[in-house]
Amino acid sequence: MKKTVGYQKVVKWLKTRKRKPFPFQEETWASYLEGYSGLVNAPTGFGKTYSVFLAPIIAYLNEEGNGSKRKGKLGLRVIWITPLRSLAKDLARAMEEALFQLDVDWRVGVRNGDTSVSEKQKQKRAMPQVLLITPESLHLLLAQKNNDNIFDDLTCIVADEWHELLGTKRGVMVELALSRIKGMVSFRENRTLRIWGISATIGNLEEALAVLQPDHHVFKIIVKAATEKKIQIQSIIPDTIEMLPWAGHLGIKLADKLVPVIKKSKTTLVFTNTRSQAEIWFQHLLKIHPDFAGQMAIHHGSIDYELRNWIEEALHTGILKVVICTSSLDLGVDFKPVDTVVQVGSPKGVARFLQRAGRSGHSPFETSKIYFMPTHALELLEVAAIKTAAKTQQIESRKPFILPFDVLLQYLVTLAVGNGFDNKIIFEEVKNTYAFSELLAEEFDWCMQFITQGGPSLHAYPEFHKVVFDEADGLWKVTNRQIAMRHRLHIGTIVSDAMLKVKFMTGGYVGMVEEYFVSKLKPGDRFNLAGRSLEFVMVRDMLVLVKRSQHKKTITPSWLGGRLPLSSNLGAILRQKYSQVLIGEHEEEELKVMKPLFELQESITHVPRADEFLVELIHTKEGYHLFAYPFEGRLVHEVMAALVAYRISRLIPITFSIAMNDYGFELLSDQEIPMDDAIIYDVFSPDNLSADISASINATEMAKRKFRDIACISGLVFQGYPGKYLKNKQIQSSSALFFDVFESYDPKNLLLRQAYDENFHYQLEEPRLLHALNRIQQSTIVLKWAERFTPFSFPIKVDSMRESMSSEELEARIEKMKAAVFKNLD
Repeated sequence: MKKTVGYQKVVKWLKTRKRKPFPFQEETWASYLEGYSGLVNAPTGFGKTYSVFLAPIIAYLNEEGNGSKRKGKLGLRVIWITPLRSLAKDLARAMEEALFQLDVDWRVGVRNGDTSVSEKQKQKRAMPQVLLITPESLHLLLAQKNNDNIFDDLTCIVADEWHELLGTKRGVMVELALSRIKGMVSFRENRTLRIWGISATIGNLEEALAVLQPDHHVFKIIVKAATEKKIQIQSIIPDTIEMLPWAGHLGIKLADKLVPVIKKSKTTLVFTNTRSQAEIWFQHLLKIHPDFAGQMAIHHGSIDYELRNWIEEALHTGILKVVICTSSLDLGVDFKPVDTVVQVGSPKGVARFLQRAGRSGHSPFETSKIYFMPTHALELLEVAAIKTAAKTQQIESRKPFILPFDVLLQYLVTLAVGNGFDNKIIFEEVKNTYAFSELLAEEFDWCMQFITQGGPSLHAYPEFHKVVFDEADGLWKVTNRQIAMRHRLHIGTIVSDAMLKVKFMTGGYVGMVEEYFVSKLKPGDRFNLAGRSLEFVMVRDMLVLVKRSQHKKTITPSWLGGRLPLSSNLGAILRQKYSQVLIGEHEEEELKVMKPLFELQESITHVPRADEFLVELIHTKEGYHLFAYPFEGRLVHEVMAALVAYRISRLIPITFSIAMNDYGFELLSDQEIPMDDAIIYDVFSPDNLSADISASINATEMAKRKFRDIACISGLVFQGYPGKYLKNKQIQSSSALFFDVFESYDPKNLLLRQAYDENFHYQLEEPRLLHALNRIQQSTIVLKWAERFTPFSFPIKVDSMRESMSSEELEARIEKMKAAVFKNLD
């Protein structure tokens, strides 16, 4: 490879930029030239993009150098799939610069929801040689008529930030699109279509590559950078540690310690886990340090596109001193002025924390600096666990989606809207994807019946006869223009609660809020969005009309999907950290400062060792409490709490209220809870798990809610036209009606089965729950009684009271509870 024309030219170009290729980049280029597909894994800032992008450039330059003549103008050569629109602009800029300096006459095009109609028409007439595209827009491309010749010159498809798509239905969309494109180019001569992924570190790289390129006959390789990125993690330690911690008691109280960090840095990104938290931090930093005005911005997914665009440009040019953001700035965008990152609150996962750390020091030889700011004391142990996981490379895996029939149904209609499809050919292509490798012929036949006749229960309704057979060419097609238009509008739909745009009465968009939040507002109510104080005026034509407000007392929207659950491997390391605090054999600052709190916990009940499982029975004026600490994340704890409550209620008639956080859960009853060493092993048993879960929770109701998403993605429920979308309640009621019909008249419906499967695997996390119960059975269960709350139980108790109390009432109640605990200790 090193003697080729293309390689020599690329190395010479890099030399002019005072750079030389990293070994992993050269390995990628060589593997590409040998016909390999693969996955590149390297730390942020090491040139992962160039490792893959320059490979087809080198191949092209070699073709030219060998005197290869081609007929006509070169068409689409590289498809570059990005998970976010915001990545495309930055990538396009870097690619165009490289192509210009290498004197390669290729155009770079961007195609996503922000691309203008005129630009799409221009692409239709003459495709660029490199096309940056989202999964949804790639499916829209497949839905175009006469799309066969688009891929005539295609040699490479790249899935950027593949770890973000893996394990999602958008990732399955990529799998299906690749299967079709491979099928369309497979009969062309002298062509090797390479498929490459670019990924940050995840725990299952081999599986990630198998999902992206499942073909067994293809040469595949994982290319890993040998160099580790240097990351400096520093905790911001509070001056005093609360002996009874609770979520939120620190938070913005530590903001004064953040100001010096921001001042001594060029540019700082402050990551929060939720959009509402970002809004609160923006307002508070402005309040305590007014000089940040004009130098500080806020960035999250509900802020208007043009404003986000301006912020990203300002970050590039170094205009901004600090940006408060969410996961909207997690990925791939290269902001060189950023030299410091702050994480507010635990990110609940190792990979997410390292991804955010990599936003600073965005070059191979710089150290990424990230400060961790806890929102309550126990989160200091989480960052200690993250440090250990980062050192030992214990990174979370992303499990791929299996058999999402809603995505398959949407895909089949997409192909039918385009050129049409041969069902025998498509079955083989779909079967060759990782997601549908276990697809049965009768299941595919059911899908065909569903899109052509509506299945057994909807065959009487013509609107579900979407796809028809064209006798002329033997292909399945959509011939109804209205059905085709409706389908194109919702290709790749991601179901969430209805979002409404917020607009000034005088013109200009601010961002978006969810419908449920707006439904609670009255004219004159004030709220924060995009760092601005706004007064609600009215809702008109699905727009929230507002005017500027000077009032300082405002409310902050709380977008749904707020709290991230603790990842399983972080929970495992956290259990180790908890058992180490009292031992004293450690150098970690976080563990040292937590020792007094753990000594208090030990004096009241117990601190569990790594091979122990603690259950506390506490009697207060409020009633009888059972607290358990599995450290498995709030989703698992919610189901485990319901399961244990159900099993106890089979012993004696008893009712409970349930609360949970990432560390444990609470059962509260007004009567004494029967518990001893024998009972406790029984109620935490993995035996009869599925049956007991179904009996302990309303599995049907949860599946019905999950079915709403499935109904929208599969095209059962039409969500409305642009500007006239259906309200969330209408979508829910329509999907619930279909659910009930299928339950009664079509129990073998695959979408119904999918709703229950997704509910158990993704919502209830049954596999993780089973693993946790098996671990508990193998542990020593320590049962302790107390008359007062403990440092471990206190945050769970506080969380249980948040919903029913205002902030002022909650703080007053907390002070009383703390006083009662310490009074009893005295």
